[in-house]
Amino acid sequence: MDRLLPRASEPSARLHQAMRYSMEAGGKRLRPVLVLAAARLFGAGRSDPLPAAVAVECIHTYSLVHDDLPCMDNDDLRRGRPTAHKAFDEATALLAGDALLTRAFGILPEAYGHDPVLAAALVGDLAEAAGSRRLVGGQMEDLLAEKAHTATPAQLAFIHLNKTAAMIEVSLAMGARCGGAPEAAIGVLRGAGRDLGLAFQVSDDVLDATADTQTLGKTAGKDAKAGKATYVSVHGLEAARQIARHHAAAAAAALATLPGDPSFLAWIAAGIADRSH
Repeated sequence: MDRLLPRASEPSARLHQAMRYSMEAGGKRLRPVLVLAAARLFGAGRSDPLPAAVAVECIHTYSLVHDDLPCMDNDDLRRGRPTAHKAFDEATALLAGDALLTRAFGILPEAYGHDPVLAAALVGDLAEAAGSRRLVGGQMEDLLAEKAHTATPAQLAFIHLNKTAAMIEVSLAMGARCGGAPEAAIGVLRGAGRDLGLAFQVSDDVLDATADTQTLGKTAGKDAKAGKATYVSVHGLEAARQIARHHAAAAAAALATLPGDPSFLAWIAAGIADRSH
């Protein structure tokens, strides 16, 4: 990240400081880890997956910066410290998110220009996952459901298949491409990513209802106070835990069909299900 992001001192310095503040805050780094792990399944691979992992993290971090803004979820804490708009200001946070989004699509052709077919595929994958039909569309539906104070199970599934699972799915797909995986294997990983993403989101909903702020690194109980549609509010706590276990098991079963050693990815799936307990 240090190499692929603009230096904090480079004009416009305040903007670049805000970008780095959000990217360097820590967190689980689940999505970039999935990029790297998927690439390793296929041996020596086609290209270094690390720039793709950073591009994915740029997209994820931009989405968190914008999600925390007063016009969205209006949160004060992210990854255990003040959100970007609290550490800087609302306008700077908005622009830092914009810049991270744009930088993600600069990293890919710079890093993979030696393989134009791969570069184009990675850009296409990320653009589809981050666009209006997936990540941004899921976020829009999440806000609408919050305002309506109601959501059906089908609406909830749509929100989180796109708001959350899309970026986990594309992380595995992009890593597999960097590893030189055949299209059939990429398809299996996409399916596993959808289940993994849903397991992650359900576990997140459970944790929001049961864990404290220090454990979460963000404000606990905020979803319920805001009237957000969650798996806990729609299905209940115990049913949500069962749903998380189901999707984690489905992801692990799909991963077990792949070549190489998927044990690390299976361990991640199991760990995500365990978060809900």
